Amino acid sequence: MLRAIAVRAGLSRSGQLVAPSVCRAMSSTAGDSNSLVLTEEVGSKGVITLNRPKALNAINLEMVRLIYDAMKQWESTKSVVIVKSVGDKAFCAGGDVRAITETSNVELARKFFSTEYRLNALIGSYRPTYIAFIDGITMGGGVGLSVHGKYRIATERTMFAMPETAIGLFPDVGGGYFLPRLEGKLGLYLGLTGFRLKGRDVHKAGVATHYVESKNLAALEQQLLATTSGAEVESVLDRFSEKRDAGAEFVLAKQLQKINQCFSAPTVEAIFQQLERDGSEWAQNTLKLLHKMSPTSMVVTQKQLELGGKMDLKTCLKMEYRLAVHHAIDSDFKEGVRALLIDRDQKPRWNPATLAEVDPARIEQFFGPLPDGDELQFEEEGPKASL
Repeated sequence: MLRAIAVRAGLSRSGQLVAPSVCRAMSSTAGDSNSLVLTEEVGSKGVITLNRPKALNAINLEMVRLIYDAMKQWESTKSVVIVKSVGDKAFCAGGDVRAITETSNVELARKFFSTEYRLNALIGSYRPTYIAFIDGITMGGGVGLSVHGKYRIATERTMFAMPETAIGLFPDVGGGYFLPRLEGKLGLYLGLTGFRLKGRDVHKAGVATHYVESKNLAALEQQLLATTSGAEVESVLDRFSEKRDAGAEFVLAKQLQKINQCFSAPTVEAIFQQLERDGSEWAQNTLKLLHKMSPTSMVVTQKQLELGGKMDLKTCLKMEYRLAVHHAIDSDFKEGVRALLIDRDQKPRWNPATLAEVDPARIEQFFGPLPDGDELQFEEEGPKASL
């Protein structure tokens, strides 16, 4: 399910009449209802809907381009852009990594990751108010479509995770930027283990900005489309959303102290040692989980988050583009996808198989310049922009 992008639930209209000012007109930007991405213009508002429910709205290169094009078209004309999905299982379960690994096409990997990361950067600096309804599975690429926006609305059906270390990759799409900015070492814990947060816990962790019951999403959308100012948007969201401390205690509340202590160690090997020293049931279960992950991916991830915590989003995405292309050339990535998503034997053969065998020089190469010097650039930058 990793980066197989799941698209999250289309909000079906309630039977209520919509005020004339909120009447919806389908734009022609993304074509007809069979398009993988649907766009609507509602006055000064725009709505983007992921429309690939059978694939859990997993995003491919075509979808990324359609979303990017719609957002660029609306950048100077819309005040609010809402992103949501069709179905009730997933907002977006990830990116279509099988297409990249099955063909071993590095050029395809370059195109996908560069286009996706440019979209992530656009979301992070978008002038219109960006609101993502992360109703359902939100993993990998789905996180990239939401977490850098101003507002992320979770529901009781939301399931958030960044499980890339299980397929020999790393938590990309700006994971190196947002994960270190969660409380304490929670982000590193989530990035290394792929731990899944559900429902209210996505809000309590700070991944979502608001929590709204899924039955109320249609009404929330209608009211957002009728707003006339940023202050009104904030007021509508606050009216629909629960307070962050509502409901049961955060699922990891009792473990946060241990997470901060163990995952503050300077290396992944030292994290393992801290967990072994702790010896609690939680620590043993965490070790069991980490032993399933690619050793190389874990070391890359730890360094990625350490560096990303001091970077702005665009600089972090440039770093992650280097990592992604190097992984497409030579890493555990292809083997991880084979074991978890293709053959599904759940028995990846990592190379190397243990942390002790991970070569520090090879890790440095992942972060180093690309062989042909073709680094990630953004539209507003000159040809010599560099990390």
